[in-house]
Amino acid sequence: MPIHLQGKKVILRDIRPDDLDVLYFWNYEADDRDHLNWNGPYKPLDPLTKEEFKAQPRYQESLALVDTDAPRTELMIEIDGELRGSVGRYWVSEVTNWCEIGIVIYDSRYWSNGYGSEAFQMWIDYLFANMNTVRLGIGTWSGNERMMKLAARCGMQLEARVRKARIVRGEYYDAIKMGMLREEWEALKQQRA
Repeated sequence: MPIHLQGKKVILRDIRPDDLDVLYFWNYEADDRDHLNWNGPYKPLDPLTKEEFKAQPRYQESLALVDTDAPRTELMIEIDGELRGSVGRYWVSEVTNWCEIGIVIYDSRYWSNGYGSEAFQMWIDYLFANMNTVRLGIGTWSGNERMMKLAARCGMQLEARVRKARIVRGEYYDAIKMGMLREEWEALKQQRA
């Protein structure tokens, strides 16, 4: 069954084959690629051709999940009818039902206006509602204050700070771990209702 979640400002939806061209554009061709300075900047972007980019397993797996009932690993963020970002997840431990999640808004004109907050909360709600996960978390770096504030707004707590574990543009930063347990999400969901 295709996923199409309507928020007040954003839509979270399944990936489409033509999205791969847009994702390549934002990562390799756009003048505005400031998102690369914040979204895991300690890991350089692999130089890929468009064909190599489209063939990546993560995108092929996401496309294969469309029209299934399986929980998604990634959804696209649509704002004003255009793909402007994405949310994703990966297993830290399937044994303990622990996922880490993330978000990126590619178009910086849509930063700091509530789009990311709504999309991230919708993603958290979707994952807890559709998976048997015990916890969701994020991993980021101490220079990414917007991500830490976003996670805190959505109910995540600081769980770990690993000092000087990341190098960004030649300087050391702490690695940050934040998380939320299912019971914390359920309590927050009741407060929002």
